Amino acid sequence: MDITGTKNKIQRVIKVAEESYKKINEVIEKIEKLQTDLATTSDQVDHIEMELAEQRALIERLAEEQGLDIEAILADVEYPERLLGDEADGTDPESNDVATSRPSATGSDEQ
Repeated sequence: MDITGTKNKIQRVIKVAEESYKKINEVIEKIEKLQTDLATTSDQVDHIEMELAEQRALIERLAEEQGLDIEAILADVEYPERLLGDEADGTDPESNDVATSRPSATGSDEQ
């Protein structure tokens, strides 16, 4: 039995294990940072959506007071193609999961 060869193999295994352990810890740290960033971003998006909904309500009220037809105005909006979906295949643009301040676009009747 070659003791030196076995010793070298064990040392290599230990070295690989230590490097793997370091890399795993780095990945864990990155994941934890990503989770923190995701939570922060989610909170920011929630806040922006709330502000946007409030602004929309105010603008709609002002438009109604001025006698403007809100639905007609919104019907004339030219949305970017990437937000509309594939109209050629009959996909409903309102069914896409796109962030919006329009309560009617979310599919819920909340206001």
